[in-house]
Amino acid sequence: MNRKGTTHNVALVTGASSGIGKAAVRELLSRGITVYAGARRTERMEDIRAEGARPLGLDVTDEQSMAAAVSAIAEEAGSLDILINNAGYGTYGAVEDVTLAEARRQFDVNMFGLARLTQLALPLMRKQGSGRIINVSSMGGRIYTPLGAWYHATKHAVEGFSDCLRFELRQFGIDVSVIQPGAIQSEWESIAADSARKASGEGAYARLTAATVQTMENAYTKGRPSAPEVVARAIAHASLSRRPRTRYAPGRNAKLLLTLRRWLSDRVFDAVVRMAYGI
Repeated sequence: MNRKGTTHNVALVTGASSGIGKAAVRELLSRGITVYAGARRTERMEDIRAEGARPLGLDVTDEQSMAAAVSAIAEEAGSLDILINNAGYGTYGAVEDVTLAEARRQFDVNMFGLARLTQLALPLMRKQGSGRIINVSSMGGRIYTPLGAWYHATKHAVEGFSDCLRFELRQFGIDVSVIQPGAIQSEWESIAADSARKASGEGAYARLTAATVQTMENAYTKGRPSAPEVVARAIAHASLSRRPRTRYAPGRNAKLLLTLRRWLSDRVFDAVVRMAYGI
């Protein structure tokens, strides 16, 4: 992707202190992109700073933090060609048990932070007449798993948001792609499992919680999850290809499960999920 009148590209990656975000930073750097790496834990980005990234303290739940990051990029680089909205986490637990405060935080990080940062970046992209917005969703944006109601709700929201955004921005030369990773080596599983235990490890949903957590742990210890670099390559393709796809499904089981969801009825897919989780 080349913007008129310039020979370089500038990217901002959120959630860049670990996992998919850090791998995406490295992949883009290897392709000659100027990469601003945004995350709350800046001390965890010293390795990619040494590799050429430009770390920024960035909290996607904090308006001032997001505005300052975009302003700093505009002042220093003069443009923003690629926005990779990757920051996110998974809250698990029964709907009855998860507090609405935690549910709102899940939406603030996974959906509203993504949306607000996009709003802040768009004036720069419209002015230059081009841009790419890459929203990291999940295969969970199309499927569902036990105790994941709030997490899946945010990812389903990202999917619908991204489709509408793609329609709106085409007139300005800005394209939007969604990344739908499958099982990836990251901190996601441990955070999701811990939240499920905390919310629903005792009480009416204790049996379901035990089965869900066990299945999660097996998937990430015995199921050979894909390396985050697999997702990073898909992000790079969406960022730099002349004709990017609207959706990418990298990583273990993503294509299989998305295909099953597309073709199976709700009840049959319910049965597949129950079988997978032993419930």
